Formats: sequence, structure tokens, C-alpha cells
Amino acid sequence: MLEPQSTTLFVLLMVLFGLLAWWMMKARQPVLRLLAACLAFLPAVMFGVVAVNKYYGYYQTWSAAIADFGGQGAVTGSPMSTVTSGTQIAQLTKSQSDLHLAQQQGYTVRMTVSGKLIHITRAVYTYLPPQYFQPAYKNYRFPVMELIHGQPGAPQDWINLLDVNAVLNQLVAQRRAKPVVLVMPDANGAENISLQCLNQAAGPADLTYLAQDLPEVIARRLRVTPPGPSWAIAGYSEGGYCAANMALRFPSRYGFAGVMSGYFSPLANTLQHPYREVSPFGGNRTLKAENTPLRELQVLPPTARIPYFWLGAGTGNKGDVAAAETFWQELALRQTDVPLDLTHGEGHNMGTWTREVPSMLAWMTPRMVEAAKKEAAASHQPGARHRAKAARHRTAPAPGASLLPSAAVPAAGRTSGAPTPRASHATPARTPAPAKS
Repeated sequence: MLEPQSTTLFVLLMVLFGLLAWWMMKARQPVLRLLAACLAFLPAVMFGVVAVNKYYGYYQTWSAAIADFGGQGAVTGSPMSTVTSGTQIAQLTKSQSDLHLAQQQGYTVRMTVSGKLIHITRAVYTYLPPQYFQPAYKNYRFPVMELIHGQPGAPQDWINLLDVNAVLNQLVAQRRAKPVVLVMPDANGAENISLQCLNQAAGPADLTYLAQDLPEVIARRLRVTPPGPSWAIAGYSEGGYCAANMALRFPSRYGFAGVMSGYFSPLANTLQHPYREVSPFGGNRTLKAENTPLRELQVLPPTARIPYFWLGAGTGNKGDVAAAETFWQELALRQTDVPLDLTHGEGHNMGTWTREVPSMLAWMTPRMVEAAKKEAAASHQPGARHRAKAARHRTAPAPGASLLPSAAVPAAGRTSGAPTPRASHATPARTPAPAKS
């Protein structure tokens, strides 16, 4: 197959360029030489484009590239519709043909979600697995995995580039994963903005929207479990930082967190009009400390409950590996058998994340389903509903409010004695891309 990253495509482009160059040199008439030169320009440019794509591991298939460039909001794979309410979602499979297709492939829904606490309106892509429409699951409430994209990036990259919906379905068919609802929000609101899922000082309260407003809307519109132990948050690159920070800031709303090539200390945010880099916290060191996942782990009480983590990174990027191993060692003091998958030869790119998504889903989704069962059993206990509702409605602290002791410092010698991380996904070596994406 002549997919964007196939070796055969590279060879064909080089052969075509060589033939046209040979024709250009052999042609005696100026018109033919000019024509050959113009035609040779096309495979040369195409070769450069596919080489850059292979370098960054971006588009794996032509359908992904077409969907990305074919128009805003396009996705590949399962059928897709745009809806604004839970009632419209129920109408998606009203016809027998639509229902049959959804029961086989699932359904991707593009929703517009407005926040109640924070008046932000964003596009959110939600993948409903085939089981969501099957009679056997009619009364079943599905766990939810919230997926945060990188920057630059868009929510539909999870589908078009990482093929997360098809991967989930394949793993479920192989009995290696369980069906869950995938929620993919626009994490930044515009193409050239980077908010890192934080409440920007004097700006958008992105953290509150993504961790509180959005989950409440999803729980209200869809047949899913409420935010809590059976919910997961995951992301790659900037989205990986988001997942780690949101999980630790809202442990009552997420039971699991997946971090692929993430970082664990916030960077500067990027805003527009005019384009500029700014501190997310307006220079407030306390707020920065509270949103630094590595520091958060180090100062939490030993008995504090935190979500269960899954970590991954590509060995081609030493910074990603070092950050993941340091965070993993801190986690090992609180949780046993924390997965750390190191993808050999890959860097900070889609090649790494494409190979890590199946491992993350296979590890996380069965545990999410078990958490949902335990949550359902516990809900029948006296007073459980009131306690769960109170936990879900805890709000983020107001700007300037502190969650950490003012004099808190990391404990010394905390990383000794940790086991060796597991390595997996052997692949050819590749030069790493820039650290933030």
C-alpha cells in the first residue's frame, strides 16, 4: 500500500524524479526540456512533503490527511453528526439503517458545549462505541475517557491521526479492552492558542471548563457514569501535562490518568490578539506550584487518594523519558505496578502515540469498568448519593487560593529503590520532534 509513510512511495517518487531528470537532459527541444523540468518539480516537492511527514510521524494514512485538510470538523471512520442536545443524540439512530451501522461501527458526535460555571463554548467530539446502541447494553452506563490533544492540534486528531475509535473497537473484539465513551474536547479554543488546560490569569478558565463544566454536560446528555472513579483523563504532549494536572487537581472526578510524552511542570501559555506568550498564573508562584504535577505529588499527604496513572514516552526523546521516569518514581511510592511504556526508536511524535494508544486502552478500560461496578454497588449504601453529588460539585479554587502549604518543599531522596520501567513497542529509530506539541 502506498500510504504516506511507506518505503515504496519514497522509492517510486525518487525513480519518477530520476526518469524526468534524465528526460530533461536528453531532450533536444527547449519546450520538451522545460516540460520535463516542470514535471520533475512535482515528485521533488512531494518527496519533501512525505519526508517531513515521516520525520514527525504525523499522517499514517491518506484518509487521515484528507480528513485533516478537507474541512474543519471532518473525521474518518465511524459515521458522524453534529448535535446540540441529548434529545438530538437519541434521534441519530432513528432509522434501521443508521442503527445497524452504529451497532457495527459506533457513532462520532460533534457537540457544542457551553459551560455553566465558566461561560466558554467549545466543540467536543464524542465517540459512542457500537455497544452503546446494542440491546444488551440498553440500561448500561458507560465509563468515560476524556482525551486531550497536543498543541498544535485539534480534538479530531485522536480519530484522524491516532485512530483511537478503531483501535478501541479492535481491542474490544479481541477481549483486550472494554467499551467506553471517548470524549475529545477542543482544549484551547483556537488554532494558535495554548492554554495547557489551566485557568489563565485574567483570561479563560480552561481548567474549570474541561474538568467541571464539560463532564457535567456529558453526564447529563449521555448514558454514562457520573464523573468519578470510572472516569479517565488522558493526553499526549501538552495534553499529557493536562491529564496529569487535571487528575491531581480533581481526584474525586477522575479515577485514572494516561500521560503520553507529557511534561510535569507548566510552560508559558500562548494567546492571540496580539500573539504573545504569558504566564498562566500572572506571576503567582503559589498557583504555579499547585499546577506542577511533580511538586503536587511530592507534597500530598501519604494517605491522599490519587487516580491510577499510566505513563508512556518515546526513547528517541531523552527529555520525555527523563520526565516520565522521574514522575513514575514518585508515583511508585504511592501506587504499585504503575505502567511505564517506553516506545523504542520513536520520539515526540505521532509515531510514538500511535503505538502507545493500544497499550493504554488495554490497561485502562477494564479497570474503568471494574471501578464503575464498584461505584454502582456502593451507590446503594445509605447516604452514598449525597456524598457522590457533593464530591462531583467541588469547584476549583479561586485565583490566589492555595491548596499547598506555603513552605512545602519536595522530600529528599524519594526516588531511590524504584523498580526498572518496562520498555515496549520496538520500532526503527527516528529523530525526535520539538518537545511541545
